[in-house]
Amino acid sequence: MISYSMSKIFKGISDKINFAGLSRLWRMPTISNLLNFRRAGTLARQISSLVQNHLRTLYSLVFLFILSFFLFSLNCSREKPDTFSKIIQQKKLLVGTDATYPPFESKDATGRIVGFDIDLMDAICDKLGVKCEYIVVPFDGIVSGLNNNKYDAIISSFTITSQRETVIDFSKPYYQASQSIAVRLDQQKINSLIDLKGKRVGVQLGTTGELLAKKIEGAEIISFDNIGAAFIDLENRKLDAIINDKPTSQRIIALRGNAKLIGPDLSSENYGIAVRKGEKRLIDAINSALTALELSGKINDLNKKWFSIQTRIQ
Repeated sequence: MISYSMSKIFKGISDKINFAGLSRLWRMPTISNLLNFRRAGTLARQISSLVQNHLRTLYSLVFLFILSFFLFSLNCSREKPDTFSKIIQQKKLLVGTDATYPPFESKDATGRIVGFDIDLMDAICDKLGVKCEYIVVPFDGIVSGLNNNKYDAIISSFTITSQRETVIDFSKPYYQASQSIAVRLDQQKINSLIDLKGKRVGVQLGTTGELLAKKIEGAEIISFDNIGAAFIDLENRKLDAIINDKPTSQRIIALRGNAKLIGPDLSSENYGIAVRKGEKRLIDAINSALTALELSGKINDLNKKWFSIQTRIQ
């Protein structure tokens, strides 16, 4: 054990330190005694001799201090295992998600969290030999929750961007999506991004859709915590259009039937699973699981399960 080794080292070194001799080093002449010396050189020679005689003692003390600090740091690092070790030991992976984004993550009629992302993360956890535990959090606060250790991973239709990669690490992509424009069925004047100038555009707070919409000249951008609320406002004519991830807009339109997608896709984006910066063992394990699920056909099966509803697009 570290503590036992440290005590043996301390005892061995302390036995060799001449503390009695060291105490002589501290009993230096007072100012009044210094005035009694006939020559300043005499005092210098005495101090030099004293220091040389006990230099080995000083070296031993310095070495003891450095060794103590090193062993203490090593012991602390062993007492605090990395996130991956903790997950494997506890057999539980805490996952943050915004459960308002079908078909990727949402709550069913019973309040259970379901969706493509949820099934995928459960399959990853199964590969790791642990259980997923989901923590529902608003999307705009999902990164801060991760970095404040409220959970250890994020899966939430989370687009990989260079800006996000400065504060968190991503897995390999597991889904390719795009941004699209949704309008009411009776809307004939909006057919592309250019037509949104001066219009009221709904987005979800903290998303890449919000960032894209803010670049539209003269548009009034209205951000929602829940993209479903934006579609309700669109139906009630409080909005002129919505910019959002295409798969989710397709699912909402298929279920509600009061909107349509127009124009070409506005972007091409990759979703990834996020972890805190530097959690290499965890991200490597997630990537290995994703590769295995791809090769086994599991991800293809999940695509068929969650994206089989015909979308109403006119």
